[in-house]
Amino acid sequence: MLSRIGSVRSSSLNLGFGLVKRWLWSKSDTGQRFAVLWGNGDYGRLGLGSLDSHWSPAPVLCSAFRDQGLRAIACGGAHTLFLTETGRVYATGLNDFGQLGISDDATYSAEPLEVSGLPKEIVRISAGYYHSGAITVDGELYMWGKNANGQLGLGKRAPKAVPFPTKVESLIGLTIKMAALGSEHSVAVTDGGEALSWGGGEYGRLGHANDSTSFSFFKSTSEYMPRLIKKLEGIKVKYVAAGLLHSACIDESGSAFVFGERPADRLGFRENSEATPSLIAELPYSEEVACGGYHTCVLSSGGELYTWGSNENGCLGIGTTMVFHQPERVQGPFSECIVSQVSCGWKHTAAISEGKVFTWGWGGSHGTFSVDGHSSGGQLGHGSDVDYMKPTMINLGGDVKAFQVSCGFNHTGAILEHI
Repeated sequence: MLSRIGSVRSSSLNLGFGLVKRWLWSKSDTGQRFAVLWGNGDYGRLGLGSLDSHWSPAPVLCSAFRDQGLRAIACGGAHTLFLTETGRVYATGLNDFGQLGISDDATYSAEPLEVSGLPKEIVRISAGYYHSGAITVDGELYMWGKNANGQLGLGKRAPKAVPFPTKVESLIGLTIKMAALGSEHSVAVTDGGEALSWGGGEYGRLGHANDSTSFSFFKSTSEYMPRLIKKLEGIKVKYVAAGLLHSACIDESGSAFVFGERPADRLGFRENSEATPSLIAELPYSEEVACGGYHTCVLSSGGELYTWGSNENGCLGIGTTMVFHQPERVQGPFSECIVSQVSCGWKHTAAISEGKVFTWGWGGSHGTFSVDGHSSGGQLGHGSDVDYMKPTMINLGGDVKAFQVSCGFNHTGAILEHI
């Protein structure tokens, strides 16, 4: 998803955060977690009931969430998934490939609708550019949305688009703990630490080292069913991430591996891609990894944030737009406080530190269409669409705490709680 899709709508510059307190249904709901979103509003991906973009966080005032708090949010290319505390999944935004998983055949929804056909409680959700996934309480994986390159893992005969959640039958007998969805591929890890990948395999983003013989030009690199990543056999993987053209994982020893296109390579500094997982030796013990369009972030066990790759619009957060080939620690506000979570969009990044949300990188003002000088971006949430090259805290008010943040292509969402 390299170009922005959809028509440009006027950007809402109002914070709208005062609505949050009025949204609380009773005094007993003060501890209930809720969602706020900001950025591009095309196709209703913000779930705010309109197609307007918002340059500052706005609460999702959905009646479906009145009696149930939210556990997680996942922002995709132009759609968003919500997971409630009761294990139900809702979706909003673009639905051209059925990525919302709703019973309606509408091409989009401007407010969250419940995903149809999930038979059990869901514990984890993931959103790719045009496809979606959910993991049940007993470790079954359901997928839906675009399937042109086999990214749903349903086999070569499966339709090119699947509008309803469908169990990945080839994984029966395995307990899936986590799944990460990229642009045209998917990666998952089992409770035993086995890493599997499937979908479009261009640039080595599946980690399978497809052969490079003279006949490989005519051979599809797609995997239509989950396939074990052989180079990671014997290594217990605990965390996986998927970006545009690359993937990453972390094992139980805290080592980080990446595979797929290296953005800096396009400038002629290295080979074009790493077809199998490659260890990043320059990192301390790692806990979490996130993949963006062409950049990668790793969170260490001590709460330090490291990043490398393409640095367009300052998405690495190190105060420059220079490309970095090796991990560089993100300083600024994180030099004295720990980071608890990180998420990467196409060219922007978000992190949580001490309950506060920080964003940086592409604000939307470059590379997008505009009307009357206003872009449809604003995914940094700072009340404008300009770029920020260093982590900058979003104004969420003094009485809320952030628990999770998720970056889409050019929108962002967070799960908050009043304190």
